[in-house]
Amino acid sequence: MFDYLIVGAGYAGSVLAERITNELGLKVLVVDKRHHIGGNAYDTYNEHGILIHPYGPHIFHTNSREIFEYLSRFTLWRPYEHRVLASVDGQLLPIPINLDTVNKLYNLNLTSEELESWFAARAEKKERILTSEDVVVSKVGRELYEKFFRGYTRKQWDLDPSQLDATVTARVPVRTNRDDRYFTDKYQAMPLYGYTRMFENMLHHPNIKVMLGTDYREIVNLVPWRRMIYTGPIDAFYNFKYGKLPYRSLEFAHETLPQGWFQPVGTVNYPNEQPYTRITEFKHLTGQRHEFTSIVYEYPRAEGDPYYPIPASEPKAIYKKYEEEAKRETKVRFVGRLATYQYYNMDQIVGQALATFEKIKLELADESADPLRALPQ
Repeated sequence: MFDYLIVGAGYAGSVLAERITNELGLKVLVVDKRHHIGGNAYDTYNEHGILIHPYGPHIFHTNSREIFEYLSRFTLWRPYEHRVLASVDGQLLPIPINLDTVNKLYNLNLTSEELESWFAARAEKKERILTSEDVVVSKVGRELYEKFFRGYTRKQWDLDPSQLDATVTARVPVRTNRDDRYFTDKYQAMPLYGYTRMFENMLHHPNIKVMLGTDYREIVNLVPWRRMIYTGPIDAFYNFKYGKLPYRSLEFAHETLPQGWFQPVGTVNYPNEQPYTRITEFKHLTGQRHEFTSIVYEYPRAEGDPYYPIPASEPKAIYKKYEEEAKRETKVRFVGRLATYQYYNMDQIVGQALATFEKIKLELADESADPLRALPQ
């Protein structure tokens, strides 16, 4: 008898498996359809011995000391601040847009104070910020929006920014200084030996059993369990009874090149004519030294593995129906990006899992105080 059946061995499932076993001493079965742990954060050495991220770049960053210290139990860190350039008008320019972006693009020599006025003169005032287009044009005007944001967003989502929730482009700030870091979080680092090693350490416990290459439906009625934590797509859990939730997917084209370096920073965005959205070179992220280098092109797709919940009103309305079903479950908790149809960063999923564990502790404490509550209804 397992105390918990956990569906999915990514961040949400692995954190909860570790907490439930190490702090509560309970028995956990973790099941994943893929043949590896770590979810999309899984990394591995390719045939040339270069550490790559098969599902695209994963860069860890957080402002939460609690989350960083928790993960530090399972990994040492390599300090790393991610930098991104955008290929615009034949130049590689810093993104998020900053002082150097504007000065190089227009051959100007503005100061930070002058740039604020420069933006203000071009910004389109909006009474209400409703869409992703509104977010950008209200800050920097339409020309920079067209050069840096519109094409990239249309490729990524197959929707115009005017059709997308404001949260999409709000994730990318605009700066008036020369800070060219993609993130400004207090903690920015990469697991020293890779994400997979970190997950292995997290799941290394005699009370954790991991089954890979297995759909949980194959074993859910064969293996005895008391409670379930589900981190997969919530619509699949309910057999798509209210319809399929839409996602954007990605196709990854990996290449290894017989040269030391391919590009000057970890990621270069291509917001305009190219069919791909970005190219990432992994050695920047990992710090690995190798005579060859590995890169990955990302091509947005409508079909494939679910990566990005679509931030629009119709999908949200569908999700709400599934959410109401989930609230009525007494033995199943839904955690993670796919189970809650939210575009979470890695640290946010860890935070959600840790918060869920605190709720589980309270629930079990209540049951200990009143044993009748734990009996099947």
